[in-house]
Amino acid sequence: MKKFFSSKMGFFAIAVILLWIKTYITYKVEFNLGVSGAMQEFLLFINPLSSALIVLGIALFAKGKRAGIWIIALEAVLSFILYANVVFYRFNSDFITIPTLMQTSNFGSIGGSIADLTAGHDVFYLFDIILLIALFVYSRKKWQPTRMKIRKPLAVLTAGAIAFTVNLGLAEADRPQLLERTFDRNYVVKYLGAYNFMVHDAIQSAKTSTRRVLADSDDITEVENYTKYKYAEPNAEYFGKGKGKNIIKIHLESFQSFLIDYELHGEEVTPFLNKLVHDQSEDFTYFDNFFHQTEQGKTADAELIMDTSLYGLPQGSAFVTKGTNTYQSLPAILGQQQDYTSAVFHGDNKSFWNRDEVYKHLGIDKFYDASYYDMSEENIINYGLKDKPFFKESMPILEDMEQPFYAHMMTLTHHHPYLIDEEDASIDPAETGDGSVDRYFQTARYLDESLEQFFNDLKEKGLYEDSIIMIYGDHYGISDNHNRAMEEITGEEITPLKNADLQRVPFMIKVPGVEGQGINHEYSGQIDVMPTMLHLLGIDARDYIQFGTDLFSEDHKEYVPFRNGNFMTDEYSYIDGKFYDSKTKEVIEEPTEEMQKMKEEVLHELELSDEVLYGDLLRFYTPNEVWEPVDPTEYIYGKEYDEDYEEPVVEQEPEMKTDNEVNRKQDDTDTKEETE
Repeated sequence: MKKFFSSKMGFFAIAVILLWIKTYITYKVEFNLGVSGAMQEFLLFINPLSSALIVLGIALFAKGKRAGIWIIALEAVLSFILYANVVFYRFNSDFITIPTLMQTSNFGSIGGSIADLTAGHDVFYLFDIILLIALFVYSRKKWQPTRMKIRKPLAVLTAGAIAFTVNLGLAEADRPQLLERTFDRNYVVKYLGAYNFMVHDAIQSAKTSTRRVLADSDDITEVENYTKYKYAEPNAEYFGKGKGKNIIKIHLESFQSFLIDYELHGEEVTPFLNKLVHDQSEDFTYFDNFFHQTEQGKTADAELIMDTSLYGLPQGSAFVTKGTNTYQSLPAILGQQQDYTSAVFHGDNKSFWNRDEVYKHLGIDKFYDASYYDMSEENIINYGLKDKPFFKESMPILEDMEQPFYAHMMTLTHHHPYLIDEEDASIDPAETGDGSVDRYFQTARYLDESLEQFFNDLKEKGLYEDSIIMIYGDHYGISDNHNRAMEEITGEEITPLKNADLQRVPFMIKVPGVEGQGINHEYSGQIDVMPTMLHLLGIDARDYIQFGTDLFSEDHKEYVPFRNGNFMTDEYSYIDGKFYDSKTKEVIEEPTEEMQKMKEEVLHELELSDEVLYGDLLRFYTPNEVWEPVDPTEYIYGKEYDEDYEEPVVEQEPEMKTDNEVNRKQDDTDTKEETE
């Protein structure tokens, strides 16, 4: 036995076993794959074997000691892939895909998040490499310098192929059409493994890259028929009520709806937003069953969905991989039909998420990126400009915009890992012991205060009363990797259904001259925003390819698809292969025919949206006589190219204190007096 383990084949066997064990432990410790039953547990255990045999087996074709070097190198490559997925999963609850790797322009801005996602025990991922190097140094002298007989490496590769075939057969038996009809990467990793998933993803990426070449004008017909079938007639009480009004669209970064009305240490975390929700005099309508529908594109997905009523892609970000597509976006339609000027305000680098290119294809007139703002050290944290200086410095630009305008204000401070300077924190952190969750409430309070400041400035400058104000959350802030801490926060067990419930994000809207509804309980999602806005502005959404429906329509479709094929309705939900009763939260053991049909319709809808993006099908579609395709060459972004831009004078008036800040200052004074 000792002689075998010091041989070349013994060294190979040890490498396979180490990689196999390490991968399985990682599955159990780092990933939440939803394993259920003995078959799935068995598949999870065996799926690393085929990859280890095939990849490391390639090294056996090398001559002499080089085989050992190749084995170590290939083990290191597979270990790096595994660890990269671990770090990515800790925040995204997802796995790296080829399109994600293409988003290299984003990497420079996410260093803080990556550092926060590493842990001391991560040295575990180097253990097998270190052990193999030590073993190689010890045993290599006993190895034959010649190449191994060809039948041995071929036998290893054959064994790997057989292991994969058996693995795939059992997986298909437990989950039919695993590779054909699933949008959930967790399933592929659970059944086939992290390494085989990378191969599958590469094949899928190659397939999708050919779709545009093969697409033609006939492909859009089925999509058009479906969206016209789903179309909801506008509500006559709301149709056209916002025509000619400015639109101010405010993006609440990583903001989940459970923050609304949440109290920490006896204090409201978001007192200003709570006021907008509950004070009828504010005339807002708040949709408390509104969900984000983003996937790997996160913020970029939210932008795409809300401005085009198309779903994001199942892998990667359409902003990056389909940034040059033809789009028929809300800003472009408003510009062509009602002479709106459109602009995005964002205190970050203009190339992040490929925005400086994709915005041109969306027909956005101006992009006020970091170059327009004071990015001095005291004004930035984490991803970019702090929210308070962002809103303050945006006001002079907003004042000077030609009206009516469509202004998209994108905040940044409330972003993982939720860093905040001590002087900006006006509420103590939570006390769960999970840093991201604990700080989450502090940056949410800061965002709430910055929003109150912005509203006060809008009113002072005369822009508030004549503007449609839209506030929305883009995606989750706390992933399911923080379930322990979130159970302390919510006081409930975080089941798969509860996690889906937590994907609610705020959506609230105020239309000048229209009485707000207060809290609206319609089930809805980001996909519904564009048709809602078109109808508020008096433009019939029927002509356009849109998968959402008007939120104020009596025919609004009350189901919310998620990108992985799950969905929620007011009566039942489909989460990770199970149906749940929305009232009792219990599993529905015998789903009705209606439920099964809804499941199929959701998958069909997602597939049609994918066809539009992968095939760039909107280039073949003319919605009406007034539409003109957007010409991206007409747009150029950056202060250095902006001939119309004049450096605004930001008023250096004493900072207006929010109600909460005034109360906090008084509390501090009272405490000081008591101490003295």
